[in-house]
Amino acid sequence: MASGVGGQPADQAPAGGIWGRFYEGLGYLAGLILAIMAGAVFLQVMLRYAGWAGIDGLDEVPRYLFVWLVMLGAAAAMHRGEHTLLSYFRDRFGRRGRALAIIVANAAGIALFASFIKLSFVLIPNAQLQTSAGLGLPLGYVYAAVPVGAALIILPMARVLLLALLDLWPKRS
Repeated sequence: MASGVGGQPADQAPAGGIWGRFYEGLGYLAGLILAIMAGAVFLQVMLRYAGWAGIDGLDEVPRYLFVWLVMLGAAAAMHRGEHTLLSYFRDRFGRRGRALAIIVANAAGIALFASFIKLSFVLIPNAQLQTSAGLGLPLGYVYAAVPVGAALIILPMARVLLLALLDLWPKRS
């Protein structure tokens, strides 16, 4: 197999086009969230250093945005193939063994993230009944990051799984 992006096989490289731009935008959105988090922490520290009381609820902003940052950043990294990969072991296999290892790993990941989505159907409505102490924000908005991020992570994993299946059973010419 030819080498593609980030040491991935060429057929496992990130998708381009509209999906590539979408996931690139997710990376930028995660960067914006990180900047907002850093700004909120900096403002709170400066206010307290000056001897003033901090802004009520501002300390909750980084805490709640962190969940969204992790899930959106993980989805963008999954699309680029930048998640942890034990390529040393995977690359010791032949072509079919490599495809099988990719299939097993991605199928297990998809099952894990699908279970996150399933559990969220119970968690989010219950969390929506609770509000944060400082902002008064319904916590369902915070917990919604998990199923949204899980769905965004599943999409590139499903693509890689499909490509590995096609590599395992190539068309006969």
